[in-house]
Amino acid sequence: MPKSNPLFTNKRPRIRIGFRFLQFIHVEGASGILLLFATAIAMILANSSWREIYFSFFETRIVVGIPELFVIDKNLTQWINDGLMTVFFFLVGLELKREFLVGELSSIQKAILPALAAVGGMAVPVLIFWGFNRHDPMALEGWAIPMATDIAFAIGVLTLIGRRAPLSLMVSLTALAVVDDLGAVIVIALFYTQQLHIAALGVGLAILALTFLYGYMGGRNLLVFVGLGVLVWLAFLFSGVHATIAGVLLALTIPVRTRIDAFKFIERIQHLVHAFREDHTQSGAVAIIPSPEQRALLSEMKRLIDLADSPLRKLELIIHPWSAYVIMPLFALANAGVTIDANLVSGFTSPLALGIMLGLFLGKPIGIFTFTWLAVKLGLGALPRGIRWQHVLGAGFLGGIGFTMAIFITTLAFGAAEGHAQIMGFRLAAPAAWAAMSASEMQQVAKMAIFTASALAGLTGFILLRIMPISTDSDVIIELDQLANGS
Repeated sequence: MPKSNPLFTNKRPRIRIGFRFLQFIHVEGASGILLLFATAIAMILANSSWREIYFSFFETRIVVGIPELFVIDKNLTQWINDGLMTVFFFLVGLELKREFLVGELSSIQKAILPALAAVGGMAVPVLIFWGFNRHDPMALEGWAIPMATDIAFAIGVLTLIGRRAPLSLMVSLTALAVVDDLGAVIVIALFYTQQLHIAALGVGLAILALTFLYGYMGGRNLLVFVGLGVLVWLAFLFSGVHATIAGVLLALTIPVRTRIDAFKFIERIQHLVHAFREDHTQSGAVAIIPSPEQRALLSEMKRLIDLADSPLRKLELIIHPWSAYVIMPLFALANAGVTIDANLVSGFTSPLALGIMLGLFLGKPIGIFTFTWLAVKLGLGALPRGIRWQHVLGAGFLGGIGFTMAIFITTLAFGAAEGHAQIMGFRLAAPAAWAAMSASEMQQVAKMAIFTASALAGLTGFILLRIMPISTDSDVIIELDQLANGS
């Protein structure tokens, strides 16, 4: 392919890192540690004398509703998966919108490499899973399980590696994970929708349109967005479309633009600061508390600062810590508890387990590395400065840490099914052990396969990147000054 194509370039791009991205890395790294801790607790409880209490606690039913209007009757695990996870997917939607408008995916040249790597990282694991389970309709419900990447765990491993993992690698892996999340959202919306209720879906879409119109007309009250978001969630909950999709769609209606441009903001803030200085000078004394005039000036400054900030960015900063430190650990605590017994161990020889484990552990790195290599060789893009091919391979293995999203898709694939399903796939070592597996047993086997593959992928990625030389990040521009200008 000609190297002169203006859309693509072989020039190794510089990576510009903002202060907010460094904050993101810190939160995601800490979240990965919390997730690991919550998973360990869940596994210990599920295999101890406390297991009955553990499982019955999360089976506790909570009923919410308005008599003669609507009633929602779910157990605690379902409230976490359908309710709190909607907040997580709302955050995913905010990140998607920001990345595609102003982030690492905002142009074809910037997006092509992580996008193709993500596509490879989704396609190859799915093909591996299909190869093992193509004859079994029940097991094929879980075809999307190995296509997921848990960015919190991946970033957590990168932070443990320290300076041997260039910041540019974190940026690239995060951009890849954003595209990966987009793929997961599309899959959930299209393939894990239950019986569709058109009326409820129509109401939800109408409220989404109203939310978009409110933001488009200049509305910036976050409480209004929250109220409308709850109504959208309720409508989608009764529509048959998984309620978490409401979170993603709602995020796309949140305005990115500020109410005041930078030049007007600077001019008016300077005027207010000058007035504040004049009032302070005229008082002639060191005030313990601001004067009434100064408080009025401070209030106006706060109002201007609020107008100068992006609603989307404000919501991201508010929700991200709650999602990382509360919602995701709760999700792991509620869903990661798997009782290890003889049936579960024998299930490791089933096509379901092998498809998931090999899809995550081998399919992810093969897909990410191969598609990245092809894109570079075809002249569609170039590796960012500071990144070598061993970095790409290591990042590919980190992409195989499926965990959160993989478990979530597992609950969708096998959580709603009832009764027993006959496994009609390959007859491997001990067919009698998995010849008749219930949906709940499939879910347990899938979760253990996810844990095993994620641990192996994370360890392999850690070793590959740990033996790399220390990165100086000489080609990475860290824009710490962005803290001052609020970008």
